[in-house]
Amino acid sequence: MKPNQKLDLPKKAQIQDMFDSISIEYDFLNRLMTFGNDVKWRKKIYTIAKSYNPKNILDIATGTADIALEMSKIEGSNIIGLDISEKMLEVGRRKVSKKNLSDKITLISGDAENIDFKNEEFDLVTIGFGVRNFQDLEKGLKESHRVLNQGGKLIVLETSVPENSIIKFFYFLFSKSFIPFMGSIFSKDKTAYQYLQKSAEKFPSGKKFVSVLKKCGFTNVMVKPQMLGATSIYIANKKD
Repeated sequence: MKPNQKLDLPKKAQIQDMFDSISIEYDFLNRLMTFGNDVKWRKKIYTIAKSYNPKNILDIATGTADIALEMSKIEGSNIIGLDISEKMLEVGRRKVSKKNLSDKITLISGDAENIDFKNEEFDLVTIGFGVRNFQDLEKGLKESHRVLNQGGKLIVLETSVPENSIIKFFYFLFSKSFIPFMGSIFSKDKTAYQYLQKSAEKFPSGKKFVSVLKKCGFTNVMVKPQMLGATSIYIANKKD
């Protein structure tokens, strides 16, 4: 699914333009639309990651670097944040500089489906709200698998659709009204949050995403539903 089906531009180019256009308000709207839960989810990712004691970490679709900043709390860690949107990275770099973490976190422009790093270079790959924006989901995940060390971990935070039918009803009611409405009020790009809402619904979450991860070479996949299943944390291994 592309942000604008009427445009001939490929999804990747549209995603780059979209996030460039919403970079300033992105953090604010994230807090607003998740009722601040996005902060808690990133802390959970940190807690999970810390238990593996990773040293070299790649944060894909790093955006404004919130997950990269959490990972910097891991002792001895070095983090590369990768994103296709240079304007999102500019916001992230200001946050990194403000916290005096430029020696631990490096933010670079790059493509998740064509990662410019050698095989088996990282102990951990994290992706927060990014995989559903990949132009080719399997290609992006296979690239994450390629750059991980043997025994390395992948942690993905992504939207999901609740399995419980009653919760699902209220989820759709909320997502189809509140998210686009808030986006229309606070964002300059009125179509961006319509896309983000629709792409969340269409993303193959839960068991379907577990199957995709396994197809791409990952093993021992665990799913930790958040906020009654509206979001999920996936943890996967690159087999030794």
